[in-house]
Amino acid sequence: MFNAALRAVRPVVVRSARRSTPSTAFRALSTTAPRFSGPAPPSLFGEGAKPGEIPSDEQQATGLERFQLLGEMQGVDAFDLEALDSSRVGTLEDPIKVFSLDTSRIVGCTGSPAESHELHWFTVKKEKNRRCPECGSVYALDFQGVEHHDAHHH
Repeated sequence: MFNAALRAVRPVVVRSARRSTPSTAFRALSTTAPRFSGPAPPSLFGEGAKPGEIPSDEQQATGLERFQLLGEMQGVDAFDLEALDSSRVGTLEDPIKVFSLDTSRIVGCTGSPAESHELHWFTVKKEKNRRCPECGSVYALDFQGVEHHDAHHH
């Protein structure tokens, strides 16, 4: 299949090679990726420890754990771990807003005032407000993400 694709493109490349300026057809076959100046983003893979050493957290952490660790080293809170507003009960007219970069978020409610009932977990979605089954507090998603960014979810 690859050879057939090359045979189909060969006449265009030969014609463009005869010209003094390269054509877009010839540039389309280029495989060199463009290089941009500036520092590379930090890797989400640690470099690991040297043989015979025990690795530190910074050396062996990967993925989200490394993302959180690098954020803590720079004094930035990588994940929103602040408690929601429990000084009031959310109503349909004035629900408690839950910040999210995704179209849904899992919320835990302990009532108003805080710890007035057992912890209840439920999912708040962008399309619909949710009400706590115990205290009746209403939660609404404050969606700040990109529309249709979740198209890859199944």
